[in-house]
Amino acid sequence: MTGLRQTQHLAREARHLAPGASEEAVHGRRVFAEGHGPVLTDLDGNQYLDFAAGTLTQSLGHGHPEVVEALTAQARRLWNVHDSATPDRAGLLDLLARLLPERLDTYAFFSTGAEVVEAALRVVQATAPPGRNRIGALRHGFHGKTMGARMLVHWDIGHQAFSGNSVLGYSPYCYRCPLGLEYPSCDVRCATLVRRHIAEKPNVSALVFEPVLGAAGVVVPPPGYWERIADACREGGVLLVADEVLTGGGRTGAFLASDLFGVEPDLAMLSKGTASGFPFAVLAGRAELLRRPEAAISGAYASTYASNPLGIAAARATLEVVERDRLIDRVRVLGEIMEDRLRVLESRFDRLGQVRGLGLLWGLEFVTDPAARTPAPETARAVYTTALDLGLRTSLGGHILRLAPPFTLDEALLEEGLRLLEKALERVIA
Repeated sequence: MTGLRQTQHLAREARHLAPGASEEAVHGRRVFAEGHGPVLTDLDGNQYLDFAAGTLTQSLGHGHPEVVEALTAQARRLWNVHDSATPDRAGLLDLLARLLPERLDTYAFFSTGAEVVEAALRVVQATAPPGRNRIGALRHGFHGKTMGARMLVHWDIGHQAFSGNSVLGYSPYCYRCPLGLEYPSCDVRCATLVRRHIAEKPNVSALVFEPVLGAAGVVVPPPGYWERIADACREGGVLLVADEVLTGGGRTGAFLASDLFGVEPDLAMLSKGTASGFPFAVLAGRAELLRRPEAAISGAYASTYASNPLGIAAARATLEVVERDRLIDRVRVLGEIMEDRLRVLESRFDRLGQVRGLGLLWGLEFVTDPAARTPAPETARAVYTTALDLGLRTSLGGHILRLAPPFTLDEALLEEGLRLLEKALERVIA
């Protein structure tokens, strides 16, 4: 439960703070004061295992000493000189070249996921041949809250509709197949329709996609989905633009989730886990795209905080630890443990409709009953708040809970977090 100091603090904030916070902030009502490794401490001294890793940002946990040291040293030297070169930038570029697929050899730096998505859209629009004036995206996709990112998925606000020039294809949401089919007898019909309406259309320039749909509830594509779509895009001259803002950096057990599905993107966007929660994003792409004169006009890859030395320091320190300590291998090991334990919970609780995920990224979808599959946001919310009271922080969104612990978590704490989750389920779901 929220203690007295937190209650007073939240009441003070509410006098001036605009509403519209995330569901987890609204329903959790915690004031987090400190974070060390996988543990958060609130203003009243209560501690929590953070299985949301900040907002899926803390790949190394909170306050990793090497990231703290890098940021502190950089803060003493230099903060912002627009996008001018600084001593650490070349080293980060070399590091990215080692970690990313060889074909993605050119990079531009930004500060947020939405900003880097907008930059990718500008590259697509600048390099598209005449007549290719449409962009493909997937239903249930999420790419940010800026206008271009919203227009991709036809996300209207109020009474204003700005669908733009995007064409929506079916995402591989097998649990809620819009075609009323079942895998594998469906023969991956959703992929066939994406091919027909996007990949094979001569007026489509690119397909912007999440390899694993994150905000939609960690929707993992079945075998055959991306293989069919990627091949058709290649044959049809449609660029593949991977939104790896959430998945990039190793969270799924590969540095890019695209690699797990055999997709070779022309552009990829990374952000959340690459700089330990410090604002940072990178657009990675093929040189023939990012260096094209039409895409690389003066200022094309510049912004107020792009290439700022603090973001570069945080990203370089984070990714050096990921590389040196072989943490992506660790993600795969811990992910297997998570899957085993979560499958047991899925079989025990009928209102836990489906568990799905890869590596250290998992989604739990709650329903009113297994037959109707009616979304049950009240149940998800109750499990979230109960787990929080028990000392486990997860990520809440509608009728979905997401689990994304730090890569550095040890097996004992992973087991403890999953035990707390089980206890929360037992208390909420009779």
